[in-house]
Amino acid sequence: MKKLLSLEELAQFAFGIFLFSKLSFAWWWFPVLIFLPDLSMLGYLFNAKIGAWVYNFFHHKALGIVILTIGFIYDFEAVSLTGIILFSHSALDRVLGYGLKHETDFKDTHLGRIGK
Repeated sequence: MKKLLSLEELAQFAFGIFLFSKLSFAWWWFPVLIFLPDLSMLGYLFNAKIGAWVYNFFHHKALGIVILTIGFIYDFEAVSLTGIILFSHSALDRVLGYGLKHETDFKDTHLGRIGK
């Protein structure tokens, strides 16, 4: 089951690359921006509860989809790009085993404990 879920997430990441290819940005913007959502880990400087909330907010795929849709509706590519990056990053994280965080510890995710 774990491999099947990873393949699903990999397909979503590939879909994010496809969506990005439909924008007019140079290709190098994707790899430059793809890890930007990890800045949300800075929430852990306060405590695990705030860290988990901030991290999960920016790593929830629905946020990326909503932002992408807004950018598409209003024909604003920079907003669409933001949504694609958020969505793609979250899918890639899950392929790599990094899930949404529990408030107990950064390593406790909905996919299981990191490093297990």
